[in-house]
Amino acid sequence: MRFSIYQTSRQGGRQHNEDRIAYSYSRDALLMVIADGMGGHRNGEIAAQLTVKVLTENFQRHARPKLRDPQHFLQATIQRAHETINTYASDHKLPEMPHTTCVACVVQEDTAWWAHVGDSRLYLFSDVNLISRTHDHSAVQQMIDEGLLNEQEAVSHPDRNKVYNCVGGYLPPEVELSRPMPLSQLDRILLCTDGLWSQLTTEQMATTLTHFPLARAVEFLMDQAELRGGSHSDNLSAIAMTWESRDEGEAYAVSTVAMPDNTFTTSMGKAHADAASSLEEDEVERVIAEIQNTIRKFSGTRK
Repeated sequence: MRFSIYQTSRQGGRQHNEDRIAYSYSRDALLMVIADGMGGHRNGEIAAQLTVKVLTENFQRHARPKLRDPQHFLQATIQRAHETINTYASDHKLPEMPHTTCVACVVQEDTAWWAHVGDSRLYLFSDVNLISRTHDHSAVQQMIDEGLLNEQEAVSHPDRNKVYNCVGGYLPPEVELSRPMPLSQLDRILLCTDGLWSQLTTEQMATTLTHFPLARAVEFLMDQAELRGGSHSDNLSAIAMTWESRDEGEAYAVSTVAMPDNTFTTSMGKAHADAASSLEEDEVERVIAEIQNTIRKFSGTRK
């Protein structure tokens, strides 16, 4: 595989960053995932952290060197993340179940599959054309679908942050799956949280990603979204990937041709360091250790 990939996350105007982002790839498969924690500091970020770790660790367990069934992997692993969050909450007697959105994408054999829960989005662009976009599981999206709101009105609607479908909680997530989408050279995939997409138009995203190098384009979009969000802007996160990028000199270009079987490269995004900075160092280590123990415990019961 050949592709370029770049990810980043910012705290925005919030006290803490509850977003979590990561990508992982083997010789023949790539996973990208974003989770936007809900429900307040610490609990939201724990739900997002668990979701990202379950997805990346399960990917490394099954992509050897590619997944047998990407759709089933996404469906089953997001469900596993949901159950892992609830197990963690029960074991630690949290006052409420942590919740998070999730959008995840697998690319292999020149084809993309994705799944989402909530209002974190995936966009697929070919040149400046939007090929596909996830459909938000939110109150304002329902109102748009029913003709009660237009896209512009939804941006400032008081219910714009109400999400009716999430990972973690008493109701199981309704995982929405895409159909397999063939990729052509220089197609671009963008995963992002609502802190980014709510401040920008689809045309702005498509044009910027098409006409600028990948990292520069993503940082420009982040700058614009953060500026427009102002002092109370939400956390904002993005992962962007250009398929079959041939520019070997590009800083974020990847070629997996020489990777041995059963090896992986994984990158957990900047969100982790940003969010952790608000906690004492020993508390960070304790929380991370508990998360890893929960994943190991749960994985051991679900072979």
